[in-house]
Amino acid sequence: MHQSKLFNRTTLASFVMSCAILVSGCAATGSHMLGSSADPRLTNNDTAQFFSKSGYQACAAAAGVGVLACLASNSSNKAACAIAAGIAACGVAMGANYYLDDRRSKYSDTNQRLQVMTQDIQEDTQRVVQRTQVAQRVIVDDKAKLAQIQKDLSSKRLDIAQANKDLATIDSNIALLNKDLTNMKAKADEYAKAAQKERAEGAGNKVNQMDREIERMNQKVALLENEIEGLFSQRSAITLG
Repeated sequence: MHQSKLFNRTTLASFVMSCAILVSGCAATGSHMLGSSADPRLTNNDTAQFFSKSGYQACAAAAGVGVLACLASNSSNKAACAIAAGIAACGVAMGANYYLDDRRSKYSDTNQRLQVMTQDIQEDTQRVVQRTQVAQRVIVDDKAKLAQIQKDLSSKRLDIAQANKDLATIDSNIALLNKDLTNMKAKADEYAKAAQKERAEGAGNKVNQMDREIERMNQKVALLENEIEGLFSQRSAITLG
């Protein structure tokens, strides 16, 4: 009987850990596949890694920590604890309160916490700016390629094989940048909800600086969105058949 309980605890805990690893692996694999033929300037830098992270990876990491804590604890039912930790971690990590809960656990003083959160927004806004600068250089080159393809197509001098290769790269660039854009918007939304909750719970005007930084971040994200839309519009006008 004792061996059976031990087996069940080990099996269930292993299952939770496996799910966490699987989710993380799938997210990482999907990100790699998405950018497999994209311009190296969009895939080989720190901002590329930062904005490619998904909520699923955060969920997997949080679940893994919770499960390991249960296995190291004196809980009478470590398997149940591990499963509960895994589910709870995913629920928090995937929700809008994950960031705020994390900051509150580390900074109990409201003024200090808001100062740290404002700094977080400023740092992420700078990452958006850096990403946009890289994207703009790629987009300028992609637009030049599209213009040349359109010119060669009109003059019937188009190298179909090369054109298809260029278009495939441009399509990958657009897909990757749109994925980045989605993650940027999600991050800005997370900050906005955190600020809203702080205000609702008594922070008042102390949140104003956060609001200004969030607005600045949204403006930078909107700039990148306009760049991507311009490239997409030009790309959509070309059909090789």
